[in-house]
Parts: sequence; C-alpha cells; structure tokens
Amino acid sequence: MILKKEHLAGRNRQLRGKIPAEIIAAVLHEGKKAVLTTNFRPYEAAILHAVTRVQPDIPVIWCDTGYNTPQTYRHAEELTHRLGLNLFCYIPRQTAAWRQAILGMPSVEDPLHAEFTRQVKLEPFERAMNEHQPEVWFTNLRKGQTAHRDSLDILSPGHGGVLKASPFYHWSDAELDGYLRQHGLPNELRYHDPTKALENRECGLHR
Repeated sequence: MILKKEHLAGRNRQLRGKIPAEIIAAVLHEGKKAVLTTNFRPYEAAILHAVTRVQPDIPVIWCDTGYNTPQTYRHAEELTHRLGLNLFCYIPRQTAAWRQAILGMPSVEDPLHAEFTRQVKLEPFERAMNEHQPEVWFTNLRKGQTAHRDSLDILSPGHGGVLKASPFYHWSDAELDGYLRQHGLPNELRYHDPTKALENRECGLHR
C-alpha cells in the first residue's frame, strides 16, 4: 500500500477532534485487513477495549519478550479473558536461558544490545506481520512519548507500508485514566521493556 503524505495529512485533519471509537470505525469502514498490537503496558487496556468494541474478532498480536513482570503476565491474562481477545502470542526463537548464556542482559550502550532487541522483539514482530499480512495496524502510540512519536499523527506510515492507526494519539495520561475508570478497566504500571531501558527511547518497531 502506498501512503502519500498529503493524503494522510488530509485524513488526519478530518479525524482530529473525533473520539477513538469514531476513528476506529472510520478506519475499519474501509474494509482493509487489520491487526492490533499490544504489549500490555500501562494504558493498553484502553486501546484493547476501544478496538475490540468495534471489531471483536480483530487479531491481537503480542510479541512477548519473555522478560515481562509477573504483574504484566497476570494483567495480560485478565484482559484476554475479560475482553475476549483474539490473541496471537509471538515469542523469541531462542529461550531466555540460551540468551542469558550467550548475550546476557546487554546495556543500551553495548553493541550486543541491537542483537538482543532483534531476538526478543523485532524478529517476533516481523514474523507476526508476515503471517497476518495486515493493511492496517492499530497501536497505542501517543504524542509526547518520544521525539520520534511527536513527528507522527493519528494515521502514519507503518511497517512495510501498512497504515498505522493510533486512535488515542492526542490523549493525555489523565484522559486515559478517565477512560479506564469509565469502563471499569484495570491498568498495569509494573511493565518493563528490556529493549528500551529508558521510557523515551525507541526500540525499533515504529521507525
């Protein structure tokens, strides 16, 4: 799919000011094959709830690094059952024990960190996208998370030319807190991503 910047800019102007449910419905109305990715980090319950209320059977892709906290795994289990997620879990080809013996847990300054990230996140993600072949990719990117994400919008070019849709892009944490309260959804604040180390650092999926 070829995504022209001018076309996306016009569509983003049309969507700005609409609530997430309206954005999701507008994107899905085009009939393109869509997936929703999640890592069950803070506020992921909002995007999972919003998208599955519009398309309950949408494939939900979780690339589990194997380094999540016990709280995150329990949160994922709760949301999967509560929202009836059509969940597809992708894990690294190498076990954590193998990786610990060969790579350890390299810091972001270590040249081995790039290979670590490839193994635990990028390769499983590539595998997931190749298997599902989506035209639309729903994600919970938001403005203010990183410098790179500040350059995006509700709709932006994604992996392999897919249309990346971020319905909560302009929402603040406070607004998301309100959404979770309104719908009685849990949050998960003990999430840990070993590929990022710093909250404002990109891991490579959204480049």
